[in-house]
Amino acid sequence: MKKIIWVIVCLLLPFCVEAQDFHCQLTVNSTQISGSNRNRYDALQEELYAFVNDRKWCTYKLKTNERIECSIMLNLTEASGEKMKATMTIQLQRPVYKTSYKSTVLNFQDKNVEFTYEEGSPLEYADNTNLSQFTSLIAFYLNLFLAIDFDTFSLNGGADYYTKCQNIVSLNQSSSEKGWKAYESGQANRYWLIENLTNGQYSKLHEFLYKYHRLGLDVMYETPDAGRSIIAESLRLLQQVNSQRSNLYIIRVLVQAKSEEIINIFKEGLPNEKTQVVNIMKQLDPSNPSKYDVIMQNTSSSR
Repeated sequence: MKKIIWVIVCLLLPFCVEAQDFHCQLTVNSTQISGSNRNRYDALQEELYAFVNDRKWCTYKLKTNERIECSIMLNLTEASGEKMKATMTIQLQRPVYKTSYKSTVLNFQDKNVEFTYEEGSPLEYADNTNLSQFTSLIAFYLNLFLAIDFDTFSLNGGADYYTKCQNIVSLNQSSSEKGWKAYESGQANRYWLIENLTNGQYSKLHEFLYKYHRLGLDVMYETPDAGRSIIAESLRLLQQVNSQRSNLYIIRVLVQAKSEEIINIFKEGLPNEKTQVVNIMKQLDPSNPSKYDVIMQNTSSSR
């Protein structure tokens, strides 16, 4: 009997592997909780890994090399029975055509994570139903990963997944946990993150994601000057959105993820190009204006 079961598992395994949409590194850090049961948090990490990586999230059949590369680090800060508080570090990377380089698209921290976890209970999720605030939280970010990744490969390619994120936010408006409502955390929350990305007034955000990555980064291996020029154009799209409404949360998130990459790209730029990009970045990132001065170094030796 055991042999028959093992044969069935082996036959089904290829289909299980095909269902995976993410290469997602998941970490649960409980070091801030003194005297805690580490086995409990190890179990949470294992269950979370399976929840993310072993189920189908994408409506398309992604090839192995197309799976979304991301990471979620859950840093637990408080635990009272089954109720927990944490911060969550969110990272998304995207491969660049014909290179081994991975471009960071998202890298930020959600500081208002609250959820209930009952050890031994399965992590369950269904679209259009709030079965669990915790699984809704994870599903929100997984759909955000899909949306933004698809946007970087085709114009408005992530629209369906932004809608899913928006639905999850709507379902959690009556939730007692933080991070879902418009009035929380000075707009640095999930509500405003997805509002910015689905508000038609800021449609140039999606054009930025596409031009910067697909038309810019992806051509730099073969034509670096042309790619860099397109990236400069894409930054002007962000500048236009910023002129409509300054200090948008999504622009802060994007600048935080892309600033070092932008600096490295335009260190090799033309003098006029450098000046334009430095001015744009100082407008987009007014808290760190001197950070971009390094782009102007050695300008006289640039072509």
